[in-house]
Amino acid sequence: MTAPARVAVFSLGGTIAMVPGANGVVPTLTAADLLSAIPGLDGLAVELTVHDFRRLPGASLSFADLIELAAAIEEAVSNGADGVVVTQGTDTIEETAYVLDLLCGGDAPVVVTGAMRNPSMAGADGPANLLAAIRTAASGTARGLGCLVVFGDQVHAARWVRKTHASSPAAFVSPNHGPIGHVVEGHVDIPLRVARGPVLHPDTWRTVKVGLFTVALDSDGELVAAMGQHVDGLVISAFGVGHVPAAMVPALAKLASRVPVVLASRTGAGPVHERTYGFEGSESDLRARALIAAGYLDPLKARILLYLLLKSGADSFQIRETFAAVGGRGLRAASTTWSSPAVKGTESACEPTN
Repeated sequence: MTAPARVAVFSLGGTIAMVPGANGVVPTLTAADLLSAIPGLDGLAVELTVHDFRRLPGASLSFADLIELAAAIEEAVSNGADGVVVTQGTDTIEETAYVLDLLCGGDAPVVVTGAMRNPSMAGADGPANLLAAIRTAASGTARGLGCLVVFGDQVHAARWVRKTHASSPAAFVSPNHGPIGHVVEGHVDIPLRVARGPVLHPDTWRTVKVGLFTVALDSDGELVAAMGQHVDGLVISAFGVGHVPAAMVPALAKLASRVPVVLASRTGAGPVHERTYGFEGSESDLRARALIAAGYLDPLKARILLYLLLKSGADSFQIRETFAAVGGRGLRAASTTWSSPAVKGTESACEPTN
């Protein structure tokens, strides 16, 4: 007989852990409380350990929380955990999961889940999501895939998943690539293998600020210039395949000569292009002015990657190379093998399999 898989469960709060208070639901339940609400968990051949890491709404989590969580996850794995489950609020799951994907190395699955309906509601989805997440974390099929998001029995790669509805239990989708697997009849099926991205090692003492600016009709460069005075890097959430109004171009070009400026699409699906359009403010014009294309990474994920690269001490060449590799289009410069100790394992990111 094989020994049961060991899974560490970290609870951070969120809707899945909320019960009614004086003015609405608030995060109250512990990790043990969440596990006790799962029908049939006792029959699962898994050894669980619980960690009440935070008790916060998803909107209040910070990079500092997640860097500390990543260290705790790696400690749990070094102490024998075969996989890890993180429960948290859905407001920031698409972001926090990608942070963990970039910070946690090794093959042990890290699976993030939560709930759209709190435990006091009819049809609360927390117990089912948590059970599916535990099954995934305990599965050998999920090893080597980095951080995953499990919701509604679908398995998503952290790099691509997005929350696309404010309240629906079917809120989480991967617009460009779809889920990489499913949990069916208690079995974890993951037929699509996603190549790992870089594993970053942020300097906890380094202070970094990365802004996110969404381009809208008639935007000019004034607000970008003002924001640029307070950031170490900026992500532009641009029109379509990477377009901005011509009035923004001088401010963006000036800022890109000083700090990294990443160009992402605000549409929610599809990549930033390279050379389709040629007008002032087009993707080819902005790339010629040193803006960095995010590829398929949406603006939120691009901000996560830029923040952690800067906090890891990456230089402008390393930042550009990483976005070329991780963005998923196979676009890259001469090399993605770096000597910097801050960034490891980037070469595999050039070989996405889905």
